Amino acid sequence: MNTNPDRLYELLPVIYRMRDAEQAYPLRALLRVIGEQVDVVENDMAQLYENWFIETAESWVVPYIADLIGYRPVHEAGEPGDPNTPRGSARNKILIPRREVANTLHYRRRKGALALLEALANDVAGWNARAVEFFKLLGWTQNLNHQHLDRARTVDVRDGNALALLDGPFERLAHTVDVRRPNSARTRGRYNIPSVGLFVWRLNAYSVTDTPAYCVEEVGPHNYTFSVLGNDAPLFTHPERETDPTHIADELNVPAPIRRRAFELFNADGTSKHEANPAYYGAGKSLLVWASQWGKFGDEPIPPEYIIPADLTDWQYYPQRDHIAVDPELGRLAFPPAQLPKKGVRVFYHYGFSAAMGGGEYDRPIIQAAESVIYRVGENERYKQIGDALREWMRVKANHQPKAAVIEIADSGVYIESLNFELDQDETLQLRAANRKRPVIRLIDWHTDLPDALSVSLDNGSRFILDGLLITGRAVHVRAKSDSPPIGVAAPNADSSAATDCAAEVIIRHCTLVPGWGLQNDCEPRRPAEPSLEIFNVNAQVRIEHSIVGSIQVHLDQVRADPIPLHISDSILDATSSEREAIGAPGRPVAHVVLTAQRCTVFGIVQVHAMELGENSIFNDCVNVARRQLGCMRFCYVPPGCRTPRCYHCQPDMVEAAVRERFPSNETTRDRLSALEQTRVRPQFTDRRYGRPGYGQLAETCAVEIKRGADDESEMGAFHDLFQPQREANLRARLDEYTPAGANVGIFFAS
Repeated sequence: MNTNPDRLYELLPVIYRMRDAEQAYPLRALLRVIGEQVDVVENDMAQLYENWFIETAESWVVPYIADLIGYRPVHEAGEPGDPNTPRGSARNKILIPRREVANTLHYRRRKGALALLEALANDVAGWNARAVEFFKLLGWTQNLNHQHLDRARTVDVRDGNALALLDGPFERLAHTVDVRRPNSARTRGRYNIPSVGLFVWRLNAYSVTDTPAYCVEEVGPHNYTFSVLGNDAPLFTHPERETDPTHIADELNVPAPIRRRAFELFNADGTSKHEANPAYYGAGKSLLVWASQWGKFGDEPIPPEYIIPADLTDWQYYPQRDHIAVDPELGRLAFPPAQLPKKGVRVFYHYGFSAAMGGGEYDRPIIQAAESVIYRVGENERYKQIGDALREWMRVKANHQPKAAVIEIADSGVYIESLNFELDQDETLQLRAANRKRPVIRLIDWHTDLPDALSVSLDNGSRFILDGLLITGRAVHVRAKSDSPPIGVAAPNADSSAATDCAAEVIIRHCTLVPGWGLQNDCEPRRPAEPSLEIFNVNAQVRIEHSIVGSIQVHLDQVRADPIPLHISDSILDATSSEREAIGAPGRPVAHVVLTAQRCTVFGIVQVHAMELGENSIFNDCVNVARRQLGCMRFCYVPPGCRTPRCYHCQPDMVEAAVRERFPSNETTRDRLSALEQTRVRPQFTDRRYGRPGYGQLAETCAVEIKRGADDESEMGAFHDLFQPQREANLRARLDEYTPAGANVGIFFAS
């Protein structure tokens, strides 16, 4: 692309340019406008050439290239959407994967190879996988003249490593014959001669880089957790890329939780070396530990020979001097009680989660207001604390009046500060993490007579943005400035017609406001009844995107004419209990809020003035809407007996309607079957506690009406945009296509 806006103008003879200069360059301005259209045409012509190749073609061209090579889309996964819309384009990328189209001819040449099944899972569904031929795990009497020493053997109760792998994707023990097929739609079997299992990992491993460990002082000053929240969190493997196309994946090639025995290094004779396995521990691996000025290591990482794999379930393991005990299954560390770290402990590790949501070190779009002034905060930056950057902006603002500022945190450290932001009229402040960083703002008990929340005071037209942060310890408070009339309410002698047009805005995206303020070691909330976001007497538009947020409470001294607009999308809203309010107002029956929820999972009771739109969302607990005439709910799950606006294709209404249609006159049978159907379609989750890897993920046993209940046949809830049903349907179809005749391949979800 030519970036010179005057390239057409420079082609003119000098005499014409001289005369143009004498008349204030009208000809140059005209040619610049023409040049913009020339650039559009040239770029389109260049892209036409790029569209001949699958690697460089635009997304809308991929189905046409696929058709040229005889690629057959899977209609069971759904029909392609509108490629001109962002959501339709994202869905089409799953339905017709570019990588699979690029490798289709290669796959056809390798048809029947075991390693091809793993490549299909990666290219078709984007899942890490391991293929297992179950006939190799059958127990059988071998011929002494043709021994297979690599085959599975019967159980040896002294082999703890083999027992730990039992019934998993990496097991080595022999089994008796199972006549059920692995791809059965009812009950699936495994161990038979034609049976092949494809174990897939839906969870991904996300890194946490150079962050402080958490000292569990209530147990002992020598005990730490990798998680900065103090909860037990299994450490995950950072998967290594396979270089040999015929290689079958092992534990180092998939994002699986690290086992204690796998983390331990053994001698050739099977005895333990009592040190960490370098395949997991080290720079660029799965985890690493620093202890500044501790022992003889200075500021260097602790070498693997000084890391002792251990079981720290009861914290009763005491390592010897200059050694650290690490439990990867619980995410715990233990130092010698007589040799405590003096300057803190820093760790690098990976945790498991379903998607890039909440605060995390993943790639996310960076959006900021035009002409923003950026203040970078970090250990190696000019400003060491968030408050330092805030005070600098306040000082500069008094002189130059910059209306927009960005405070960017450049590392994944923990910031313990008392933060109070005050924004004047039409000002914008963004507090964000740098891309691929996950800073933690820990709010502690600073004052005995005042709240210790992260406080934001807004004026008319101001905007406050939180982006990429993890906030723990206290809530976020949003309120109107004390020296100005309430936002949206006219001041005395003011033009009331313009007052309601100047509303403030609060945006929370890619953030985690820890439900319950913090976590116990078992991931139970520390303060389960406390909200994560509180709004006080301010008519601010609140927008939450790709975030994990605790309860939201709205405090109003008097009810205003216009409710607060609250937009939540692609997020999890967690009240920590089905009996607590996810959205509510203390002392009032409902919050004065108009809610829009798209692709959300809500744990807790929702009590709002109105719901403008509920779409592709799961409301696990009761929903009470005061004004039912406004808005609608479509393709959602709402428990029976709730007070909602009109519903369209929602569950369990759909299954109840099917029962009524089937038994129009038999009321007893109809009521009994309706109750059974209500129980069957109730959403089931792998886990409902924040801090655990399967948090918010739909369980494999969840009803298909929920797993494929969205308007585009994806799953309801916060992980809608993963398009898991489409991935699974595509993969099943390709396994049938590339599996040899007589073989049965089944998909088993390892996570």
